[in-house]
Amino acid sequence: MSARSRPSRFTAAATAAVLAAAALGVSPGSEPARGSGLGVDGLTPEQQVGNLLVTAFPGTTPPRHIVEKLRGRRLAGVILFGGNIESPPQVSALTGALRRAGGNPIVAVDQEGGAIRRLPWAPPVASQPEQVARGIVRSDARAAAGALRSVGITVSLAPVVDVPSVPGAVLATRSFSSDPAIASKATVASISGWRAGGVAATAKHFPGLGGAPANTDRAIVTIRRSRAQLNAVDLAPFRAAIAAGASLVMVGHARYPALDSARVASQSRRIIDQLLRRELGFRGVVVTDSLEAQASLATGSIVAVSERAVRAGADLLLLTGAGSYAPVYRHLLSVAARDRSFRERVREAAARVLALKARGALPPR
Repeated sequence: MSARSRPSRFTAAATAAVLAAAALGVSPGSEPARGSGLGVDGLTPEQQVGNLLVTAFPGTTPPRHIVEKLRGRRLAGVILFGGNIESPPQVSALTGALRRAGGNPIVAVDQEGGAIRRLPWAPPVASQPEQVARGIVRSDARAAAGALRSVGITVSLAPVVDVPSVPGAVLATRSFSSDPAIASKATVASISGWRAGGVAATAKHFPGLGGAPANTDRAIVTIRRSRAQLNAVDLAPFRAAIAAGASLVMVGHARYPALDSARVASQSRRIIDQLLRRELGFRGVVVTDSLEAQASLATGSIVAVSERAVRAGADLLLLTGAGSYAPVYRHLLSVAARDRSFRERVREAAARVLALKARGALPPR
């Protein structure tokens, strides 16, 4: 960015904030007192937009910009990867620093079991298929929750509830079973275990990647199943997850022509709002898979896919790429300033995220 371009861009962002604030009847410079417990209407427009975003960062200590965003309530939380994790004391120090910044931040990891385990010392050691075979799904999830919570992690991006049902299904080694009834039963056991251990569980990847021969992180995927096939196989474990009290559902980036011929799942109102919310009755937080996935960015820029995801009904946007937060944040704030329906969608999403954070809040250190 050139020095000449900075003033106009900052002016545009400031104008957007003022307009959005006026529409909501609050002062854009105001901030709820730390620890006040105010609800979504106590947040400024900037804070409401910020509470839709989860981001990643490099290193084993939180960078200053992450701390500042949390302190200003302009970030819902973070996702940790292998490069953020060294040992239990180090992770505890990291999450403690995040919490001291304020806002009861979400701290999430992928802790499925087997090879997908960000905390290498924590359960589940067995992969999801092995957990089923050994009858340890619930006990492993509860033990994992205890280990994660002990170091300040509040959200597990697990379990994988996809039902692999095509030759070479990419998630076959990460899913509970190719039998939807077994997968559903294991899903209930897993979510029950995570809940008992005090960590929010995430059922993924809605509406099911069992028919995917490739990973949407690295490929464009179209799942050509009929609505009847999806209903009988892929959606069964998600129904079970919702009934079991899953706090989050992660929506994927595959395309399902039987459900929506125009949009990938993460950008589809038919899939998120109509199917997941209205038909299946999910009332928790809808989080996207990483918006930097190839299947996502094949449909547009990071700001375009982010706006579409929010409009479709997503509550949390998972940003894992360097530099994604700033343009996405500015764009969503600008759209909210000029579009009343989008502003209401942001408010609705932020309210769900605040409720999730309140339920999973850890005591300050």
